[in-house]
Amino acid sequence: MDYGKFKYQQQKRQQEAKKKQTVIQIKEVKFRPKTDEHDYQTKLKHIKRFLEEGDRVKATVFFRGREIVHKDRGQSMLDRVVEDTRELAKVEQGAQFEGRTMNMMLAPIKK
Repeated sequence: MDYGKFKYQQQKRQQEAKKKQTVIQIKEVKFRPKTDEHDYQTKLKHIKRFLEEGDRVKATVFFRGREIVHKDRGQSMLDRVVEDTRELAKVEQGAQFEGRTMNMMLAPIKK
C-alpha cells in the first residue's frame, strides 16, 4: 500500500470526525448581591439565550467589601436563577463559595 495514500485517508477521517464534533463553551454571568430587578431580568435573558444555544452557564455572585457578610443574599440570588431556568437547565454543580465569589454551573437539558 502507498504510504502517502494511507496518510491522506487518515487525515480525511480525522477531518470528518472533527466536523461532527460539538464544542460546548462555558459562559459566565456575574451578579452582585445588590443586583436590581431590571438588571437581573437582563442577565436572565442572557442565561436563557446561552442555554438555548447549548452552552453551559456559570452563574457567579461576586461580593465586595462588607457584602461578604450577607452570603444568604447571594445564595437566594442563585436559587432564584435555578427557579427561573428550571425548564431549560439542570444544576450541574451546586452553589459553592470560593473566596469572595459564589459559583454555580448550569447545563442545558438535552431534548
